Amino acid sequence: MSMERFTFEGHAGDALAARLDFPDGPHLATALFAHCFTCGKDITAARRISSRLASMGIAVLRFDFTGLGHSKGEFANTTFTSNAQDLVRAAAALGDRDMAPTLLIGHSLGGAAVLKAAADIPSIKAVATIGAPFDPGHVTHNFAGALDTIAAEGKAKVTLAGRPFTIGKDFIDDVAGAALTPSIEKLGKALLVMHAPRDETVGIENATNIFMAARHPKSFVTLDDADHLVTRASDAEYAAEVIAAWSARYLDLKQPAPPPGAPEGIVRVAEADETGFLLDVNAGPKHHTLADEPEAYGGTNKGMTPYGFLAAGLGACTSMTIRMYARRKGWPLTHVSVDITHAKVHGQDAGTGEDTKIDGFNRVIRLEGKLDSDQRQRLLEIADKCPVHRTLERGASVETVLAEA
Repeated sequence: MSMERFTFEGHAGDALAARLDFPDGPHLATALFAHCFTCGKDITAARRISSRLASMGIAVLRFDFTGLGHSKGEFANTTFTSNAQDLVRAAAALGDRDMAPTLLIGHSLGGAAVLKAAADIPSIKAVATIGAPFDPGHVTHNFAGALDTIAAEGKAKVTLAGRPFTIGKDFIDDVAGAALTPSIEKLGKALLVMHAPRDETVGIENATNIFMAARHPKSFVTLDDADHLVTRASDAEYAAEVIAAWSARYLDLKQPAPPPGAPEGIVRVAEADETGFLLDVNAGPKHHTLADEPEAYGGTNKGMTPYGFLAAGLGACTSMTIRMYARRKGWPLTHVSVDITHAKVHGQDAGTGEDTKIDGFNRVIRLEGKLDSDQRQRLLEIADKCPVHRTLERGASVETVLAEA
């Protein structure tokens, strides 16, 4: 994905720093991401979710709330309500660029903020929360020891995640009076609630309350043993996968017309983990899978190998060709399955007469149904006529160029 940095004006007139991740291909929709309390736009969960959505054509805006990260203003002067206002202003900034967001994603207190802000962003069609509190006042347990000082002096310095922050009385009063039930009941958008049952920061009962207060369409997905910040890469990837698959149903992503000469469109293969071999494989916005290598070869075994995909293509084409022929003939074929194995074999063994190793594919076809011997033999012959089979036998040309930097 490509990235652009820009600023927009927050609720108090301060310049807020934002990052907009663009798809490398066609831009099909836009999402707005709200990070957790005192976090920033570049936390692991935000980065991985943005990357995955961008791979399926969804641009993602994430920004630092007032007084955090690279944004201007004083964090001590912010409140839960002002965070929701900053989200509305971020959506307006996107609208000014003809990129009005249709998906809202919020993590932790950011999840509560998107639930509150959604009604004020008309373009939104779907909302996803990760580890969100049902009661925004829940966040005050992080600095409970300073509440008396804040009440007496109007503010106090607290340490959160090893960093100092000044918390003001306005913030405490605001989250204490923030009730999300009316906002959730009147959401009027598709809702996905994601939460880890073992979350020690925001208990799972918060997800239950959010889900029960919402009206359909609504979905709940567990994050199993993930921590509250979803710091483990595999947990962040899973959350990204679920949000990407779920949101596609509600965002009405329309695949653009394929480029001339490429009737099946473009298949994009992009790194998902630069330290290994894990790859995102996307064929337009609706089809996604993973490619990888086995652990023995330095991969993480989360997807098929490249040769596995090649074998899958041969098996799929074989099955489709047999089915199409049997259907046209009206033969009683009830089921087809094809087992493919791949290996390097000597050319002489493969019948080419060459004393070199070539790629060999072994294909075992299973045909079910009341077929006679002649029909079965004919379908075996038809298997050799599948287009991918012919491509492998004839060979193909591959033209490669570098994209412009």
